[in-house]
Formats: sequence, C-alpha cells, structure tokens
Amino acid sequence: MGFFPALNFWLPFFLVALFLLFKKKRLAKNEPNHVPPSPPKLPIIGNLHQLGPLPHSSIRRLSQKYGPVLLLKLGRIPVVFVSSAEAARQVMKVNDLASCSRPPLAGIGKLSYNHLDVVFSPYSEYWRQIRKICVLELFSVKRVKSFKFVREEEVASLMNSISESSSSATPLNLTSKIFALTGSIILRVAFGKCFEESDDLDRDRFYELIHDAETVAARLSAEECFPEFGWILDKLNGHNERVERVFKALDTFFQGVIDYHLKPGRTKQHDDIIDVMLGIEKEQIEQGHVWLTKTHIKAILLVSC
Repeated sequence: MGFFPALNFWLPFFLVALFLLFKKKRLAKNEPNHVPPSPPKLPIIGNLHQLGPLPHSSIRRLSQKYGPVLLLKLGRIPVVFVSSAEAARQVMKVNDLASCSRPPLAGIGKLSYNHLDVVFSPYSEYWRQIRKICVLELFSVKRVKSFKFVREEEVASLMNSISESSSSATPLNLTSKIFALTGSIILRVAFGKCFEESDDLDRDRFYELIHDAETVAARLSAEECFPEFGWILDKLNGHNERVERVFKALDTFFQGVIDYHLKPGRTKQHDDIIDVMLGIEKEQIEQGHVWLTKTHIKAILLVSC
C-alpha cells in the first residue's frame, strides 16, 4: 500500500532527469565534433593495447581505417598522428606556431639539462637565441666548409683501410667502418678529438653511449602515461636508473671535452664547435651579460652527437 504513493512522489523527478539526459545527448550529437577520429579505447591504458612491437606499422594500419588524422590515447597522453602530405602541411606549415614545440618528456628533459638544447627547447626567446647561434656560428655554410679537411682525412683513412683489407683478402665489416667514419667526423668537428686521442671514451663505448641516449630519449616513462602508479613500474623496470646512468655518462664526457678545450697551451688545427661556444661565453662575460653557460653548451652538444 505504501509503495505506490512513494512511486508517485519520485516519478516526476525520474522523468525530469530522463528528459535532461536525452536533451544532453541530443545537443552533443548536434554539436560539431572537432576531435580527430579515434579507435575504441580501454580504461586506463587507452589505445596502448593497439600498438604492437612495430608501433609505426600499427599506426599505419589504424590510419588506413580511421583516416590520415588519428587520435590515440597513450595512457593519459592524447597524441595526434598525421599520415598524409596535406595533413602534414596543415600541421607543419599552416599551424606551425601551435605545434612547433615538442612535448616535455622526462627522459629527454633529463638528457638536455631541462630542455636547454635547440631541438627540444620549447619555442621561446631562448630558443630563438640558441637557433641564431647555431645558424650563424655553428652550422653555417662557412663553418661546414671549414671542416672540409676533416671529412677528407677521415674518408681517405677509410679508403686506405678498405684497400689494405682488399689486398690481404681480409673480410671487412663495412657497416662498422661507416659508423666509425661518422663517429670520427662528429668527434673531430664537435669536440676536436679523435677516438685514438680520447682516453676516456673509445669507439665502442661511444656508440654504446649514443645508442643508450637515443633509447632513453625516445621512450615514454610509465609515470608519464599513468601518473598515479607509473612510478612503480619505472622503479621495477629500472627506467629511472637507466636515465640517470646515461645522463651521468654523457655529462662526464661533455665535461671532459670542455676541460680539454680549456687547457692552457692546447694545440689545435682549427676552432671546433666547443671552441666557438666557449668564445661566445667569454665575450658575454666581458660584456657582463652571460646567458650561455657551460650547462647550455653541454645541452647543445647533445645535438652534435
């Protein structure tokens, strides 16, 4: 007997709530949808389960199904992928100011001394100043031509090595030789040192360090995807320790080559990239306005590697 009066009391509220729910869905359906198409997501992990061992292949398959502009949720991180020339033109040319800064990821932030380099620094006055130094001083046409003798000497050394191996019928690992050529040119142009002159870093260790740095820079940490509990996963899989180890190794190497350049009476054939940046720092000290410090120099050297 008491059930029906209670039902009559709550029925108007239920009908009003039902009406508002249908009205909200109708308005949402009529509103223009500016969000790119996205495949179905799972709670917490988003679309991570749809990325296989080759993420670029997985994204290509998803783009073929959902279109050239695709939205994926990597944990809590929304990421938009473009896979057509027109979409890339819209992003990189028409809307370049809105999309020119890279996301501040923890791994590359640590390696670049809190994004002080020219590649991962956000678009700002600081980035414009660093880019100006790189364009006019470090990577200008005149500077590149000035290191012609380095490239010629290293290529000649490679050809002599190939010739000796050929005359003695000794098998030659050409891939290793090409990597050695590239590494030698980078070391001499950027740091003014050859592998043979480096006591603190041999060729194999140099390649290993660069490979580790690339791996750390390209990897998302679990804490970035899952801020509530991701730090536990990073602790268990050793990600944080790996980042710290690579950073300390790079910092030690960069500090070593800077100290090498600051040695009094050092003989040199040509001003390398570190000489140029140390010269800029010295000029700023004399002018009383220093913003390019040795920490900034180390961050810029990361690009040279």
